[in-house]
Amino acid sequence: MSAPSVLSASPAPGRHEPLGATVRDGGVNFAVFSAHASRVEVCLYDEAGTTELARHALHGPVDGVWTGFLSGVQAGQRYGLRAYGPHAPREGHRFNAGKLLLDPYAREIVGEFRNLPEDHGYPFGHADGPFALDERDNGATALKARVAAPLAGPSPRASAPRHAPQDVVLYEVHVKGFSMRHPEIPEALRGSYAALAHPAAIAHFKRLGVTTLSLLPVQFAVDEPHLFGTGLRNYWGYNTLGFFAPDPRLASAAVRHDPTAVVAEFRAMVQALHEAELEVVLDVVYNHTPEGNEWGPTLSLRGLDQKSYYRLQADDPSRMENLTACGNTVNVEHPRVAQLVLDSLRFWVGEMGVDGFRFDLAPVLGRTAAGHDPQAAFYTALRQDPLLSQVHLIAEPWDAGPDGYQLGRFPGRFMEWNDKFRDAARGFWLGHGPDGQAVTRGEFARRFTASSDVFHPQGRGDEWRQRSPLAAVNFLAVHDGYTLNDLVSYSRKHNEANGEDNRDGRDGELCGNFGVEGPTDDPAIREARERARRGMLATLLLSQGTPMLYSGDEFGNGQGGNNNAYCQDNEIGWLDWPQADEALIAFTAELTRLRRAHPLLRHAQWFTAPGCVPEPPPAQGAATLRWFHPDGHEMREHEWNDGCQSTVAALLGDGRERLLLLANPDAQAVRFALPAAGEGRGEGAPPWRLLIDSSGELTPMPLSDDALIAPARSLLLCAAPSSLS
Repeated sequence: MSAPSVLSASPAPGRHEPLGATVRDGGVNFAVFSAHASRVEVCLYDEAGTTELARHALHGPVDGVWTGFLSGVQAGQRYGLRAYGPHAPREGHRFNAGKLLLDPYAREIVGEFRNLPEDHGYPFGHADGPFALDERDNGATALKARVAAPLAGPSPRASAPRHAPQDVVLYEVHVKGFSMRHPEIPEALRGSYAALAHPAAIAHFKRLGVTTLSLLPVQFAVDEPHLFGTGLRNYWGYNTLGFFAPDPRLASAAVRHDPTAVVAEFRAMVQALHEAELEVVLDVVYNHTPEGNEWGPTLSLRGLDQKSYYRLQADDPSRMENLTACGNTVNVEHPRVAQLVLDSLRFWVGEMGVDGFRFDLAPVLGRTAAGHDPQAAFYTALRQDPLLSQVHLIAEPWDAGPDGYQLGRFPGRFMEWNDKFRDAARGFWLGHGPDGQAVTRGEFARRFTASSDVFHPQGRGDEWRQRSPLAAVNFLAVHDGYTLNDLVSYSRKHNEANGEDNRDGRDGELCGNFGVEGPTDDPAIREARERARRGMLATLLLSQGTPMLYSGDEFGNGQGGNNNAYCQDNEIGWLDWPQADEALIAFTAELTRLRRAHPLLRHAQWFTAPGCVPEPPPAQGAATLRWFHPDGHEMREHEWNDGCQSTVAALLGDGRERLLLLANPDAQAVRFALPAAGEGRGEGAPPWRLLIDSSGELTPMPLSDDALIAPARSLLLCAAPSSLS
């Protein structure tokens, strides 16, 4: 049977923008970047995606872009790309026209990646390894793009809530894992975008007091080769191949077979969350792709133009530069690669309606030949873009390359995951830090006040001084590590279920079991764990900076000590709603309520802090912060680093109210002398009022004495109103 005549027609020259496949003027415009190809073809496939109907050579290149307009082609057409050019691995080129390539701009993707031998550019077992050429055609089984119709209706972006920065409380959550075991969500929806926007899910988010959901990756991802045949899969999704397509594995079963319906479900999720005043931030992976190192498959960028899209080793271009520990590194320094990333970000904001991004291994995005540059062109483009400059930008401030730890070195409005807070908060309540020593008062004070030594250091010039305390994203636990419940229940990782003999995951991650490894019926150990857990939650949600909860930590979710559950798409990785601790949820919700009620707990400017280490430069009219020893005197220099004593009090004031925080991580109760509640106001000032005791021993009440016994392992918050006079 002959193909329709439209498929045999030669394409006319097309437009060079936008890149990808665009429906227009009764046909489809194709535009593809490849600076080093000698020929690029678009290959059209049948409805099943297995039979090639026609190949069309694109025109060009002009400024590296190949174009063609095919009249009569419609939305829904399946297609792939083939790129011709030198197969010269030692020069960095791995062109292979036998491999069908996925359009990097594909908005809809069909098929399944099965990691077949013919998906690789070299024959398995060949003596020359990845220098050999495998010319077998993999078109019948390769992933295909599908031409997407223009999206209908207004973008969910129109309903974005736009929370003030100081009001943001982040909640890191896996779309599937959140709802797979949720009893109030219909089984047909569990694990999907639709489930995350179900009224039961929204009710939990609102009760908890979070404002912004930070979703683990939702862009189209595939499994790593080593997982095939193991029964495991890449559950987290940090292996992105389709930068413009939502992952169908996270859609409800009724629609996941149809990419158009998947997009609609995702947009409906964002719309529903926006209507509930909840923001949506995406975790995005632009630092590497599933093509891996030189031994990996040829799926898209490698076959289109490896030398442009990836960073290659300077002394051996046959090998990929691996700054990600994932085999390859996307070359965002290249203008066209930066354009790919920026176009993807704009699509997710403008068309899909999201409210920001968390950038995985973010230093990769600003790397040049000289290392990470805070003024890299990519960052400048983000800050100047009329759309992207409006949304949340959050960096994971480290990668796996030289000088990869870049905490505090991101520009402008970037927020950054603050692992220094994580380690200090954990260590303070566990009784030992990463080095095995006690966390000092000075370290606790620095992290409690948004890590001014990192985000507000002196000597970096005026631009660095413009960063807010809110740039510090404080957290206790995130997806890659122990849950909060596990870090107080285990003293070592238990990743045996991952199939790597417990070698994977971070060794030495800060944790402590309080005497018994794993679950126990011992009441004293259970009490110590519960108090430590609540002390950490109170520290997180009452500290300066931007707090981020990890989903499930609010009700005691655990993973059996697995601190690398990336491949556990099962009850290990899913939230254990049937065992949810309702009292802990209520406690967490009360902490976020107090944070909302008291602006001093979410101050957008740096405190004037006499005696704090280091002491930030004062700002006119700023709120004040003073630190006190339990005996009642202001902290002295030698007391900050006393490894034998950790108890400390903080007094915050702004002329309208005064807050007092008492932190006692010790296993015994400690007496705190209280400063005068109405200092500077004369007689009759109302007394301190206890607002919350993390241990649960004390209930909210007025305090009539000049001292307070802080229970063991407790953080207390007290308040005293004051006038402006």
